[in-house]
Amino acid sequence: MKPESAGVEILLEDNHLLIVNKPAGLLTQGDAGGEPTLVDWAKHYLRVRYHKPGNVYLGLVHRLDRPVSGVLALTRTSKGASRLAEQFRAGTVQKVYWAIVEGRLEEDEGQWTNWLLKDARHNLVEVVDPSHPGARHAGLSYRVLGRERNRSWLELRPLTGRTHQLRVQLASRGYPIVGDRKYGSAVDLLALDGRPRIALHARRLGFNHPTTREWLEPTAAVPADWPGEWLER
Repeated sequence: MKPESAGVEILLEDNHLLIVNKPAGLLTQGDAGGEPTLVDWAKHYLRVRYHKPGNVYLGLVHRLDRPVSGVLALTRTSKGASRLAEQFRAGTVQKVYWAIVEGRLEEDEGQWTNWLLKDARHNLVEVVDPSHPGARHAGLSYRVLGRERNRSWLELRPLTGRTHQLRVQLASRGYPIVGDRKYGSAVDLLALDGRPRIALHARRLGFNHPTTREWLEPTAAVPADWPGEWLER
């Protein structure tokens, strides 16, 4: 995949890190379909930029769902990968998302707790009773940034890192993310490449640099396919 063909924006780059703004519609890493991925793009970019023959090391320590855009951290060294992965495991990485949801949240801010169960066969997650076998705790905090007609613009901070967590916790309360047909949205939303996207954007990622320990907060502007009534960057 040629760097100019993917629509990926580089937010931060040094000897250990490559932080990007992933466009919606692009897979983070490969699946059985063999389609181009963000990892493919990044390896090609590094190979060309630094004139590296053969394989290029690239560490992937977290992921974004295909229909989601925003900040994603890749690492260029194994040391960077192990140290950043440890921050994710310890829960010290601060993740901030923006979402536009169907419905109006009247409370300006709050916290939600659920227990979730993943159906790996169908790639679906549901809210279940805490006593359900395999149920995993999920928590988030939210703040309303704006309301317009029957939609709300939210800032979301996940307190745990469960699959589809934000999508499910919102939908289970009657606030599906715009475009998220899988979890009950009534509308379609398309990414710039024509694939389905949802109005969920990883706005900011806060973490310590793996070697200097400097606190970093790379922030990603919302892309042109973000729903038009809220175009704040």
